Amino acid sequence: MALRHAVLAALLDEELSGYQLTKAFDLGVANFWHAQPQQLYAELTRLEKDGLVTGREVVQDTRPNKRLFQVTDAGLAELEHFTATVGKSSFIRDDLLVKVQAADHVDIEELTARLTERAAFAQTRIDLFGKLLHTMRGDRTEAEFLRHSERIGPYLTCLRGLAFEQGNRDWCERTSTILRERQADRARY
Repeated sequence: MALRHAVLAALLDEELSGYQLTKAFDLGVANFWHAQPQQLYAELTRLEKDGLVTGREVVQDTRPNKRLFQVTDAGLAELEHFTATVGKSSFIRDDLLVKVQAADHVDIEELTARLTERAAFAQTRIDLFGKLLHTMRGDRTEAEFLRHSERIGPYLTCLRGLAFEQGNRDWCERTSTILRERQADRARY
C-alpha cells in the first residue's frame, strides 16, 4: 500500500486541510499507516497533480489562507482499484520483540521496565480508541451503529486498532509476569 491510498481513504468523509489531515492521521489512520506531517503535505501535492484530489483555497480574515482537499472521481476509482488488488501480508517489526528475544542474556529488570512502559502506552491508546468509538457511534449500540450507519470503515479500522493495542498490553503484561517469575525462581536456587 502506498501512502496515497491511506490519504485518499482519510479524505473520503469530508474536505480537509493539510493540518486537519495530519490530525485525522494521528487519531485514526495511524492505527494502520504512519506518516510524518511533511510526508502528508507532499503526498497531497502529488495527489492533486495526478488529479486524484482537488484542492480549493479558503480565504481567512484572521489567519493565513488554507487549502481544503477532497477526493475526485479519479481518486475514488484509484481506491476501487487498490481495494481489488491482492494485499501484501503484514509483518511485525518491533524493537521490543528483539529485546525480549534476548531475554535470557540481558538485565530482566530493564527489560520488564520496557515492557511496563509499552503496556502503559498501549493502555493510553486503548482509552483513546474507546473514546473515538463512542464518539463515532454516539448513543447507538455498537450493533445498531454497524448495521445502520452510513459509513463504518473508520469504525472498523478503529476496532482493529483497539484489538491490536489490547493484544500488545496483554502480551507485555504476561511477558513481564513470566520473566519476573523465572527470575524469582532462579534467585531461590
